[in-house]
Amino acid sequence: MTESIQNEFLAHIKVAEKTMERCSLELAKAADLCFDVLKSGRKILLMGNGGSAADALHLAAEFTGRYQTQRVGLPAIALTSDVAALTSIGNDFGFDMVFSRQIEALAKKGDVCIGFSTSGQSANVIRGLERARIKGCKTIGFTGREGGTMPEYSDICLIVPSQITSRIQEMHLLMGHTLVQLVESRW
Repeated sequence: MTESIQNEFLAHIKVAEKTMERCSLELAKAADLCFDVLKSGRKILLMGNGGSAADALHLAAEFTGRYQTQRVGLPAIALTSDVAALTSIGNDFGFDMVFSRQIEALAKKGDVCIGFSTSGQSANVIRGLERARIKGCKTIGFTGREGGTMPEYSDICLIVPSQITSRIQEMHLLMGHTLVQLVESRW
């Protein structure tokens, strides 16, 4: 059992090092973008499925509450949190539309939309990013593997260099926390 634990931690560390090398510059750009958007009075919209839905909720809470320092709450909405909207849109329009329909209703030009998809192929997240661009929003993608189609719909795309979903999710949370910290430190 000890060996299995060590292997998990070492695999995490290895992917973290590769992610740091690959994504640091893009993460800094994402932090600048989010800071500028929030400073101009706009908001952040976040979306994802499954574990990525939980990441969207988690990071929205870090923005609206606080991460490490006391500051004003920053406007961020997880599009994964409204069960009535998700189920009614899914029922009436199809699951592929659950985020794009909410973006159509809630996003304003100048907002930023962040999509999480470990494969970069989640149709509802891709459609959400596409709708965000149509609305005049900036887009940030968090993905893994080879990026899927997400880079095509993202102004900034953070691609974790791993094929393993759990490692990708771990890096998404680490980069998400870092993103919030970088924004918060300038507030």
